[in-house]
Amino acid sequence: MHHHSLSHQALRVFLLLLAALGLAVPWYFNTLYFLAGGSVMPDVFWRDAFANALTTGITVDVYLAAVAFSAWVAADRSLGAWRWAYIAACFGIGLAFVMPLYLAQRLRRGGAF
Repeated sequence: MHHHSLSHQALRVFLLLLAALGLAVPWYFNTLYFLAGGSVMPDVFWRDAFANALTTGITVDVYLAAVAFSAWVAADRSLGAWRWAYIAACFGIGLAFVMPLYLAQRLRRGGAF
């Protein structure tokens, strides 16, 4: 049992490090985008997100994954009302930040994986 909790702890630390990277790295590039004149206004944002086949593929991949993640979190009653904050943050901050944070939180609460 002790080994199990140690592996859970190591996984939580790894997931929290990924969450930190998932916040810092995409937002570094988001900041560069905004400083260069980018915008969250739909006409500019969606034009840029679908600028070419590669960005379109990445954009669709991330948003479909975010919808799947959000459906899972919405069904997860263990976090109570906090689950809606995870879903909002998924689309407002980023999936690469919120998903490992959520998984680490589930492990802390003894959730299965």
